[in-house]
Amino acid sequence: MRDQFHESLDTISDQLVEMTRLAGSAMARATTALLDGDVHLAESVIEADKRLDDLRVALDELAIDLLARQQPVATDLRIVVTAMHMSSDLERMGDLARHVAKVARLRTPESAVPPELRSHILQMGQVAGMIVAKCGSIIASKDIEAAAALERDDDEMDDLHRRLFAAMLDEDATWSKSTVVDLTLVGRYYERFADHAVSVARRVIYLVTGMYDGSVDHEDEEDADTIARIEHGDV
Repeated sequence: MRDQFHESLDTISDQLVEMTRLAGSAMARATTALLDGDVHLAESVIEADKRLDDLRVALDELAIDLLARQQPVATDLRIVVTAMHMSSDLERMGDLARHVAKVARLRTPESAVPPELRSHILQMGQVAGMIVAKCGSIIASKDIEAAAALERDDDEMDDLHRRLFAAMLDEDATWSKSTVVDLTLVGRYYERFADHAVSVARRVIYLVTGMYDGSVDHEDEEDADTIARIEHGDV
């Protein structure tokens, strides 16, 4: 039974890594669709989001089954509980890529991005891809140093987001209202995509150490509270 249990834990980890791969692919393709005004590529991103949704449902169902049947404790319990929160973050990352694709679809056959900002949006897409790729590696390796370092990559995305917002507010710019709205939304989607990846990395730190500090957000405290209630039979 224990061998089967640990095989199930490995399956959960593998599914989380697969979710990072799908989220990364979705954002990369959404970025291309946005820059090129490619409606067919945008549609493919929107349709493919169901795969991430299905993976989250399957992972959560497996996690709930393990809680009910195996009643894990200590590190094993942390793995199961935090995995459910990670799957939520990763599913949301897929949603954000879908939102970018919807902006692309709305403006086709034109690009929603003016020529002056193409390189900026491309860079945001590249940083998003780097962050989600590192996130998948962190999940697989449980490398807490790499998890902590992901914050620095997120700082780069935050800086790009601020610069994009500043461009939207430039009094000398002649952007149309639709362009301002589109890029304000898109910038936020990329910034939140990176934030969710950082949230996953923080959960890996909690998963490995069982501790949280100032670099870990309050949601990890919720994980700890959930685990404590499970161990005491309150849920």
